[in-house]
Amino acid sequence: MSKQFDVVVIGGGPGGYIAAIRAAQLGFQVACIDEWKNAAGGPAPGGTCTNVGCIPSKALLQSSEHFDHANHHFAEHGISATGVKMDVAKMIARKDTVVKQNNDGILYLLKKNKVTFFHGRGSFAGKAEGGYTIHVAGKTEEDITAKQVIIATGSNARALPGTPFDEVNVLSNDGALRVGAVPKKLALIGSGVIGLEMGSVWRRLGSEVTILEGLPTFLGAVDEQIAKEAKKAFDKQGLKIELGVKVGEIVNGKKGVTVNYTNAKGEAVKLDADKLIISIGRVPNTIGLNTEAVGLQLDERGAVVVDADCKTNLPGVWAVGDVVRGPMLAHKAEEEGVAVAERIAGQHGHVNFNTIPWVIYTSPEIAWVGRTEQQLKADGVAYKAGSFPFLANGRARALGDTTGMVKMLADAVTDEILGVHIVGPQASELIAEAVVAMEFRASAEDIARICHAHPSLSESTKEAALAVDKRSLNF
Repeated sequence: MSKQFDVVVIGGGPGGYIAAIRAAQLGFQVACIDEWKNAAGGPAPGGTCTNVGCIPSKALLQSSEHFDHANHHFAEHGISATGVKMDVAKMIARKDTVVKQNNDGILYLLKKNKVTFFHGRGSFAGKAEGGYTIHVAGKTEEDITAKQVIIATGSNARALPGTPFDEVNVLSNDGALRVGAVPKKLALIGSGVIGLEMGSVWRRLGSEVTILEGLPTFLGAVDEQIAKEAKKAFDKQGLKIELGVKVGEIVNGKKGVTVNYTNAKGEAVKLDADKLIISIGRVPNTIGLNTEAVGLQLDERGAVVVDADCKTNLPGVWAVGDVVRGPMLAHKAEEEGVAVAERIAGQHGHVNFNTIPWVIYTSPEIAWVGRTEQQLKADGVAYKAGSFPFLANGRARALGDTTGMVKMLADAVTDEILGVHIVGPQASELIAEAVVAMEFRASAEDIARICHAHPSLSESTKEAALAVDKRSLNF
């Protein structure tokens, strides 16, 4: 007789393992199925985020930033550092250690919360009495039954038609994190989060980096003023970003890759590179889920169709994270995972898409929450804007990093904060205050009246709030 569970979660990424833990906390018998393997073939839960995304990319960004500081910024602090070298193999090994620590941490949390873990691929086998039969294909094959199923199978890198990933010369985010030596010339297609972060890592280590972007504008989802400020910083660093290009034939040879493209002026260009990273977005991962066995509805992109509560067309089947609509962000997946577990328990799970923060971990960092100035204009919303440059912030001066600003947008009538946009040092941490403020529907005046520690970067948020009312004190 197959093992029976109240809730079975397919996928152990941020949405999946968090959903499993929350469901177990609520008293359910829970199983979590995940097929990621480590180098030794053992379980490696955490999904794309932990294994080939958020976590390893931040480890490499940190290593490359230390190297960059030693070579270019230590001298201004009076520190002499000559002959600084990067051991790429050791950097990659450290990244792998960080990933394994996170994998092991997730396995510990599942065990601590009495979640039964299955290492293998989960798929629908059919409907069962009071629920569904889920097939687990791992070292051994077995069927389990579930009253409720949460699909959290994530996403895969989108390949460029006609140019498959070989993870040697043509790289996805996975291969980009395993490059064994600094490529002399590195090309990237796509100037999104992955493109900019990986481009930054290898530029700092000495690569000549060219990023090709098909759109005519840089970071179109970002507030225009912030995007321009970021582009200025990247140009200064030597990150070559070409906008409005049309990529043609890509030739993958033994010695590297040749990208033929037409630039914004209509000129034909041939770009030779040692490695090519393709980062043109991600696609929902529903391959092998055997949705036909139960009649689960997918859309034209292959995503699981859900309503506002993450319910699918099948009773007792839910889906969260990258495999459904909405932004493909680990923290969005986590929030949906918690909300679904609570809805199964009859509670009212909460996910507010309007207060989901976005972060790009380049240097300078870029972070935002809420609407951009362009969106407010398009929506016909009357607003006030205030900004404050890090150039006028004492802590930023002491850090030696005064690039960028904090920008706040508030309703012209009610003063409610509608969006906060940051480019500059530790933007990823600073954005949290804005998220809290917007979740509680705070006004710009509320932030302006709150005492912020001095000297701190967060004072720039307070000053931006003051600037909304044209009464900034330090600029």
